[in-house]
Amino acid sequence: MKNEIKIFEQSKIRSLYDEKKEKWYFSVVDVIVVLTEKDYQTARKYWNKLAQRLREEGANETVTNCHRLKMSAPDGKMRETDCADAETMLRIVQSVPSPKAEPVKQWLARTGYERMKEMADPSTAIDRARETYRKLGRSEKWIQQRMMGQETRNKLTDYWKEHEITKDEEFAILTNIIHQEWSGLTVKEHKQLKGLKSQNLRDPMSEAELIFTALAELSTRTIAQSKNATGLEENKKAGVEGGKVAKRARIDFEKQTNEKVVTGTNFLLKNSKNK
Repeated sequence: MKNEIKIFEQSKIRSLYDEKKEKWYFSVVDVIVVLTEKDYQTARKYWNKLAQRLREEGANETVTNCHRLKMSAPDGKMRETDCADAETMLRIVQSVPSPKAEPVKQWLARTGYERMKEMADPSTAIDRARETYRKLGRSEKWIQQRMMGQETRNKLTDYWKEHEITKDEEFAILTNIIHQEWSGLTVKEHKQLKGLKSQNLRDPMSEAELIFTALAELSTRTIAQSKNATGLEENKKAGVEGGKVAKRARIDFEKQTNEKVVTGTNFLLKNSKNK
C-alpha cells in the first residue's frame, strides 16, 4: 500500500492506495475533522460516538467495513488508524450533519476518478503531485526540482532492481550510504535535524538539498552502470563513490556561497519560506 497526503481545501487527509484491490482508503478521523471543523482529538471522540450510534442503529456494515491500517499519526509515529474506502466513507459522511458534506462527497468521487485517469495516463499522477505541492505553498522552482529529483531516484532504484537488489533493507542501506557520504549525516540524523518522524525527507528539503541529493544519486547510478555493479556489496562501493562526487561539489558550493546546504529548516512548516 502507498501512503499519501491528500488535500481537501486546506485540510490534509491521510490516504492509502491498495494496488491489489485498486482502492483508496481514507483516514476516517481526518474526514471527520473536515466535516465538524474541530481539532483532531475532538474529531476522534466524535467518530467513536458516531460508530457506537451506527452500531446501535443497525448500521454495523458501515463500521465493520472500516479497516485498521497503519498511517502516520499527529506525533509522526506509524499507528493503526480507522480507514474506509470511498464507498464506506460516503455512508459515514451522510451520517454527519455538516455544510461540508456535499463538497466532501464530490471530493471522494473525484479522487477515484483521478486514480482511473492515472492508470490510463501516468502523466496525470505527476500533474496531481504538482498541484498538491502548490497547495502546500511550494514555489514552482522547488516543485520542478522535486520532480526531477524523483525521476533521478526512480532511475537509480530501477537499476538496483535489475542488478540483484530486491530487499527493502538493501534499498535502505544503499540510500543511507549515498546520503551520509554527500551530506555528512545519515538519513535518520538528517530527519532528526529537521524535526521529522516518519515523513519523506525530501519534502521538507530546500532546493539546494534536493539538487545535491539528486547529484549524488545520478553519480551513483552512472558509476554503477560503468562498472556493471551487481549485488549489495558492489553497489555499496558505487554508492560511496557517487556520494563523494556530490560531497566535493557541496563543499565547493559552500565555500563559494558561504551558505550551508544541509540545514534544520523544515519546508513543510507553514511559517517556513521556500528558497
